[in-house]
Amino acid sequence: MHTDDFDFQLPEALIAQAPLERRDASRLFHVQRATGAWAHRAFAELPSILRRGDLLVLNDSRVIPARLLGKKTDTGGKVELLLVRPAADVSSAASLQAEANGTAWTCLGQASKPIRVGARLSFDGGLTAEVEAARGGGEFVVRFTSSMASLEAAIARAGQLPLPPYIHRAPSADDAERYQTIYAKTVGSVAAPTAGLHFTPEVFAGLDAAGVRRAHVTLDVGPGTFLPVREGDVAHHTMHAERFSVPEATALAIAETKRAGGRVIAVGTTVTRTLESLATEGGVAAGTGETAIFITPGFRFRVIDGLVTNFHLPKSTLVMLVSALLGREQTLAAYAEAVRERYRFFSYGDSMFIDGGA
Repeated sequence: MHTDDFDFQLPEALIAQAPLERRDASRLFHVQRATGAWAHRAFAELPSILRRGDLLVLNDSRVIPARLLGKKTDTGGKVELLLVRPAADVSSAASLQAEANGTAWTCLGQASKPIRVGARLSFDGGLTAEVEAARGGGEFVVRFTSSMASLEAAIARAGQLPLPPYIHRAPSADDAERYQTIYAKTVGSVAAPTAGLHFTPEVFAGLDAAGVRRAHVTLDVGPGTFLPVREGDVAHHTMHAERFSVPEATALAIAETKRAGGRVIAVGTTVTRTLESLATEGGVAAGTGETAIFITPGFRFRVIDGLVTNFHLPKSTLVMLVSALLGREQTLAAYAEAVRERYRFFSYGDSMFIDGGA
């Protein structure tokens, strides 16, 4: 497969720059996996589309204010860091709240002049840091210290929400709420699991009334989600590893749903990658770890039966995953229809439901 096989024409005007007034006011492109037939719906209709006995699995990871703007202590030169993950070997369940002051983080860094090992950095709110190692590709290990009671509080005060690069504006106060799902819980992502941004208490109430159950996993979304596939041959692309946690209760809910003949519906590509990384006969294994799974056409899905997702970048690993589930030709046809119908794309855009039902 070639990366260009997953290209499509996308007008710049369709890239959503801000959320709608209501989360569930987004549109829902409902496509049948078996036939490719589609219908244009509203996201608020999702409870009437799903079936009694279905299980929705959501990613409860919470976005941290991971963008830090500061300066080098000795020269005053500007420096920018993006927190990626704790440098220590910790599970995704060990969030910022559990980390002591002085935690080392793997960061992406840039400055007007090269960032050197040993450089000391300062940020707003009394947050300071020292560069401990350089890993290449703009990646560094940086140890933070703060006079505040917790590192979480210091980063929350000094950091900014890292909006995706295709949103061409600075983050606003509204983004602090709207670039989080309403069920976000476990701190650790540098990008939102955006398929979940459409859910509201009203939609959840409708799902409850319809007999659709819910379960959660955690996958801490890293900056690799925005990286382009630079290799011409898809097989040569390497995914960045991301931390995950699947609770025992979620593994049991998936097994029960499968035994009862219900469907497991992943809310987002992050949930899909997590569940398929832990697939077993009849369900998934509970546990924590990291996944660098790269799902492309030809992949055999063992867990999920459907997918709620947003519309993704051309030639991205995410549109390749969608193509693995729906088929490349059907995916490109659906995306062409979404462009014709002026759907809103990417993080703050509209949604798609790939229905695996017969």
